[in-house]
Amino acid sequence: MEHSLAPVKEKTENAGRADDGKKDGKKGISGSTLKLIAIIAMFIDHTGAIIIERMLMEAVKEGTNLTMLAGLGTLDMVLRLTGRLGFPIFCYLLIEGFQYTKNVWKYAGRLFLFALVSEVPFDLGFTGSPFYLEYQNVFFTLFIGLLVLIGFRLAEEKTGGNRVIRILLSLLALAAGAGAAQLLKTDYAATGVLTIAVMYICRRKKMLETGLGCAVLTVMNPIEITAFFVMIPVHMYNGKRGWNIKWLFYAFYPLHILLLYGIACALGLGQVMLRLG
Repeated sequence: MEHSLAPVKEKTENAGRADDGKKDGKKGISGSTLKLIAIIAMFIDHTGAIIIERMLMEAVKEGTNLTMLAGLGTLDMVLRLTGRLGFPIFCYLLIEGFQYTKNVWKYAGRLFLFALVSEVPFDLGFTGSPFYLEYQNVFFTLFIGLLVLIGFRLAEEKTGGNRVIRILLSLLALAAGAGAAQLLKTDYAATGVLTIAVMYICRRKKMLETGLGCAVLTVMNPIEITAFFVMIPVHMYNGKRGWNIKWLFYAFYPLHILLLYGIACALGLGQVMLRLG
C-alpha cells in the first residue's frame, strides 16, 4: 500500500478536482490550462535568455550600431518580462499537487529525477557547457520547495497541537530549504523556496496566495514585477485538473532548452557563455 502524507479530507476533495469540470459546468480555466500558460511563458522567457541574449552579447563584442543594440535589448526585455509569469504559476501548481497528490514521495521523486535529467540540457542552453556547477535548473528549486512543504506538514502532524513548537519546526524546515537552494545555486534559489512557503501558508485564499508570492519575487528582484499578471489566470482557475498532461512539463523543460540551444548553435552562437546567477 502506498504511504501518503496527504490527509483523508484532501484525498476526498481530490476526487472531485480530478474531473475536467464538465459534469458540474463550473466555469473558468483548468489546472492544465494554467500549466500551458506557464509553459508558454517559460518558452518565451528562455527564447530571450538562450538566443536573444547571445545575439546581444555578440553584437556588443562586434561593435554593432546602437540602433541594433537597442532593438535587441528591447526585444530581450519584452521576452524576459513576459516570462516572469511562468515561475509563480509553477509554484501555485506545486502547492496544488502537494495538497492533492496520492503519494507525495512519488511526486518528490519525479521532481528530483527530472532535475537530474534536465541539468545537462540546462547547462548547455544557458552556458554552452554540458557541466556548470555554479547554477542549477528550476526543478531543484521546486523539489526543495516541496520538501519544505512536507516539513511543514510533518511539523503540524507530529507536534500534538503545540503551536510554538510547530512554528519553530516549520521555520527550521524553511531555513534548511532556503539554505540548501542558496548553497546549490538553484534557479531562483532561496527566493524561490521562500515564495513557495509564503504561497502555501496563504493557500486558502488564492488571490492572497498568488499576490504575496509575486510580492516576494518582486521585492527580491524588481524585474519580477510583471509576475503580478499571474493573478488573472489564477483567479479564473476553477479547481479542476483538466487534461491529464502532468508529464508535459517534465518532458518539455529539457527538450525546449535543447531546441533553443540547437537554434543558437545554428546561428553560430552555441559557445557564447551567458552570465547566470
